[in-house]
Amino acid sequence: MKFNESMPIYLQLMAKIKQDIISGQLEPGAKINSVRELASKFGVNPNTMQKAFAELEREEILHAERTAGRYVTKNKLLIESIRFKEARRITEAFIKQMKSLGYKEEEIIEFLPYSFKESE
Repeated sequence: MKFNESMPIYLQLMAKIKQDIISGQLEPGAKINSVRELASKFGVNPNTMQKAFAELEREEILHAERTAGRYVTKNKLLIESIRFKEARRITEAFIKQMKSLGYKEEEIIEFLPYSFKESE
């Protein structure tokens, strides 16, 4: 994973884990690798990984079981809510970029079917 220097690493780690959850790569109730394993995988300090985990636990996306490790929430409504918010964020960014190119709303809507055909 390549990190963006303009954003704290723990936030980028949180975003990656959220992405894995909302995309279905990590299913509800799945066990998460340990702090040390993930810190090694991403090439970060374990304290940074721990901070990302702590924030994800605060947001109730992950939960810890004392000696058993950390798990993805089983709350499918929470996962779907996060997924919807991310889709909304991406859509709003797309619309903003299209408008910066001079496209009007009607033109953006007309453009979408072509985008789907090209992505297949």
